[in-house]
Amino acid sequence: MKFVVMSDSHRDFDAMNRLVQKQLDSTDGFIFLGDGAREFEDMQSLYPSAEFYGVCGNCDMGSMLKSTDILRLGGVKVMITHGHNYNVKYTLSTLISAAKAAGCKVVLFGHTHIPLTDYDDGLYIMNPGSLSHSQNGKKTYGVLEIKNSQVLINTAELRD
Repeated sequence: MKFVVMSDSHRDFDAMNRLVQKQLDSTDGFIFLGDGAREFEDMQSLYPSAEFYGVCGNCDMGSMLKSTDILRLGGVKVMITHGHNYNVKYTLSTLISAAKAAGCKVVLFGHTHIPLTDYDDGLYIMNPGSLSHSQNGKKTYGVLEIKNSQVLINTAELRD
């Protein structure tokens, strides 16, 4: 199974729509990690046959999305969150502890606008960066692949 992971679109509807259009036929679903709930809801309406999972971020005032969720994808428990409630701009230790305590094999978060892939004692960690205001000046997203309970994570740049 392949999932496209996106975060921090901050009203950049065009970037999110381009990513969804490019990946629609080659992915099993889209995971949104907050700060752009309006665009995320628009994608769900525009592409009703696609699978979408999402959480809200600190800039998603009035959103009905949860701030953290646990999904079971391809037999693997995946924690998704924006990250602001776990102080991820300062440390990942609280987030990592929470994901491990929940029995997750993968944790996906946003908020920092910095793409990251890491591994910590059985836990795959990914931040896809930002679809709008990336720290490195690029629009980035992530890919989560699960096959036979094996996990592969990576980040990529959204190009025109």
